[in-house]
Amino acid sequence: MTFKDLSALRSSVRSFTSEEVDAQQLDYILECARLAPSAVNKQPWHFYVVTSPEGKAALRKCYDREWFAEAPVYIVCCVCHDQEWVRSCDNKPHGNIDIAIATEHICLAAAEQGLGSCWVCNFDVALCKQLLNLPDNQEPSVIVPIGHASPQGATRPKQRKAAQDIISKL
Repeated sequence: MTFKDLSALRSSVRSFTSEEVDAQQLDYILECARLAPSAVNKQPWHFYVVTSPEGKAALRKCYDREWFAEAPVYIVCCVCHDQEWVRSCDNKPHGNIDIAIATEHICLAAAEQGLGSCWVCNFDVALCKQLLNLPDNQEPSVIVPIGHASPQGATRPKQRKAAQDIISKL
């Protein structure tokens, strides 16, 4: 599969079957996240894999959606703000950019493995941090539910802007 094919295949899945995610697939996905690039190679991230009933129940309190509760695995992607690179000319921290890159590596790797995923950013961050007892230096940025897409959650056609609307050649 080409990278373009993989990019076209990946979509936001919001309906999962009850089938478990294979441990080897999950390890592969996490290795892809570990290999993601980051500003000045700081790697300011930590990933929490949530599979326990207690952990899942905690996450569901942070984002109460029926479809979200179906996922067999969640990866909580956290920024370690004390480790992020800060651009000196304007003091812009890059941890949020770095975690976004790593998160998309997770989603693309899941798609390559035949699994569905979805970026979830609209959750109660403070509650998530509290319920998962995360360290002070870590901010949960994205929760990625991962699982086998149900027929209702299968890939639908992507709607994207035309190239001429988003690309300018200078």
